Amino acid sequence: MSPWIWCLLLLRLTCEVQAQVENRVVFLLGTFQNVSFSQNETVQAVVSRIPPEVAFLTLQFHTQHRNATLSYSRMPGLGLSLTAVDSGLLSPLLPSQTSLSLFLSSPDGAVVAGTGVILPYTGTDPVPGACNMEFNLDIDPNVYLHYNLYETTIRFAPANIGYERGATPPACDVSTGSDTRWRLQYDVYQYFLPENDLSEQSLFSAVETVADLQGITENARLVLTLSSADMTQAVFSSIPGQGVIYSVVVRDPLENSSASYIPVHTYACSFASTLDDCMTLGKISTKVFFTITGLAGLFVCFFGHRFFKCELFCMGFSFAAFFFFVLITRTTTLDYDIRLALTAVIGMVGGVILVMSWWRFGSVMACVVVVGLMLGFLLASIVFFTPLGDLDVFRRSDVVFWVTFCCIMVIVPLFFVRWPREGNITTCGVVGAYAVVLAVNAYVYTSLSYIALNTLKRFLNSNFSAAFTDVPLQSVDFALISVWAALGVSGAVLQLYRERSRPFFPPSPYLMWRQERERRKTNVLDPSHHVPSLPGRLLARARQLTRRAEPAGEHTPLLL
Repeated sequence: MSPWIWCLLLLRLTCEVQAQVENRVVFLLGTFQNVSFSQNETVQAVVSRIPPEVAFLTLQFHTQHRNATLSYSRMPGLGLSLTAVDSGLLSPLLPSQTSLSLFLSSPDGAVVAGTGVILPYTGTDPVPGACNMEFNLDIDPNVYLHYNLYETTIRFAPANIGYERGATPPACDVSTGSDTRWRLQYDVYQYFLPENDLSEQSLFSAVETVADLQGITENARLVLTLSSADMTQAVFSSIPGQGVIYSVVVRDPLENSSASYIPVHTYACSFASTLDDCMTLGKISTKVFFTITGLAGLFVCFFGHRFFKCELFCMGFSFAAFFFFVLITRTTTLDYDIRLALTAVIGMVGGVILVMSWWRFGSVMACVVVVGLMLGFLLASIVFFTPLGDLDVFRRSDVVFWVTFCCIMVIVPLFFVRWPREGNITTCGVVGAYAVVLAVNAYVYTSLSYIALNTLKRFLNSNFSAAFTDVPLQSVDFALISVWAALGVSGAVLQLYRERSRPFFPPSPYLMWRQERERRKTNVLDPSHHVPSLPGRLLARARQLTRRAEPAGEHTPLLL
């Protein structure tokens, strides 16, 4: 064989060995490792020098929006692999085992880049997902997430109590006893990513923050605790465009030990959508609608009471549009843009009806009550936007929630009976300024929009009561709270100062016309009562002009 052939064979063998080395990633326990792989490439994740006190390991791998496949073998198979954005595998260790290999690959042939970590647990720690009866893996430590427009649901498999290497796992089907899995408890945590930050770097940094037990308990917010008798699921309010990481920690009170499931994240939107993905979340129709709403709110905030008809139109528009949108969404399957257009039309009809009712009947108090209900609705929504809205008494009973909501909403107009002008001006300031906040939300995400959206979602979705609605207030929100307060206070103070010497409310044009007509009919001492009618005045004017046009001799009598 020629030397050239030997060189080619040696070069080929060297390339193959190098490729195998490049497809092998060494993990250190508890240390994150960035991994990327492409089509037809399988990466072997290897960890060695495992301490003897470690009973099982979990490998978790996270990407932003592309699926990755984790498997126990090089060739993924049913029950031996999992494909997801946030995926993980749990491996019990044999008595003498000191190393472990797992495999990562791309299911759809695309280039996948993510970060992963291998965490160790001892024999006293509970085993996440060891009593799985629902999902594909035999032991499934993953948290499964599903979201829609209204709510985000997470589910996970029950855990089992810990056991040493080589020992027989405790039975999962034992119904009672303190030495069974029924003593375990599950803590559900929530961690919010920075607002308006959809970067991969931000997500990976957050995942590293809450990947292990210490990071979860120190940085994430404990939302609820479930017992083994509860369903292993939790429901939260969807916040499109806001990154959230959900983590579950299973605790063993008897052993004072704990273990974490694989954290899962969501933005409640799709990165793959061609029409309305996470990067272009707001629809053009929504932006136009709320931009006009914000401009109208700014006008009402500073000039609503002075231009009373315009204020009534805006309030009637909001009142009718909200409830019609709820009605048409619950009863039809029309496209969003069509529903929004119909909502705008019905809102204008509602505004015209409220203005015409005041023009015809002149009942200021009836109109002010409607205005007061708008303020009451906003105040009630603010109350349930706070952590009070997540109390079990309101989440588990729609009756208690809506009765309390309506009581807050109805109490506000009662103050308008005693101070109608002040109440109306206050409503103009508060509601008008909030409309400006909603307009800003069409372009820059803010949690303040969920003051109204949480109530709207509860109207639209019968199962939304079980969702946790608490959302974080970050720097953008505090800035908008300051803007809201500044606009509301300055608008109300300016209107109170400008209207201090004017009548409380403008009179009804129709009633003024009727009063004037009745006055002229009944008051004979009024000089205007003796003014001839319009036809009579026109006839007299014509005769006068005719006399001026005739020769003077024909009308002047001769003096005798």
